[in-house]
Amino acid sequence: MNKKYFIAMFFTLSFFISTGFANTAESSSTADSILTKILNAVENNDLNNFVADGDNQFKAAITKQMFEGVNAMIAPRMKKGYVVVPLGTLNQQGCEVYLRKLVFKDAGDDILARLILRDGKVAGFFFQ
Repeated sequence: MNKKYFIAMFFTLSFFISTGFANTAESSSTADSILTKILNAVENNDLNNFVADGDNQFKAAITKQMFEGVNAMIAPRMKKGYVVVPLGTLNQQGCEVYLRKLVFKDAGDDILARLILRDGKVAGFFFQ
């Protein structure tokens, strides 16, 4: 293999790899911003901010009673402090799925947060 060909292939490959990582980082940054907004909404019992970035189906699916139930269970622990730990990203059924672990300062059980984005809108959000 000649040296010029090798150098050209290296830079081409580097460009495609860095472009892919940049897009992933940008998507992850957007997801983390949305997740922060959702977590703040849970902590502050704010249904409007919780569904603000959701698609129409998500907004329709989240009832006030459902939201208040989740808030009652998790918000008191959140107010004592927590850390969000990125676990990874999945591509499923045309959606980007972001997995984050919430580690609470009360030393209780961790919670898995699953944020599902479709076309930049929240299509689902789950605590497990």
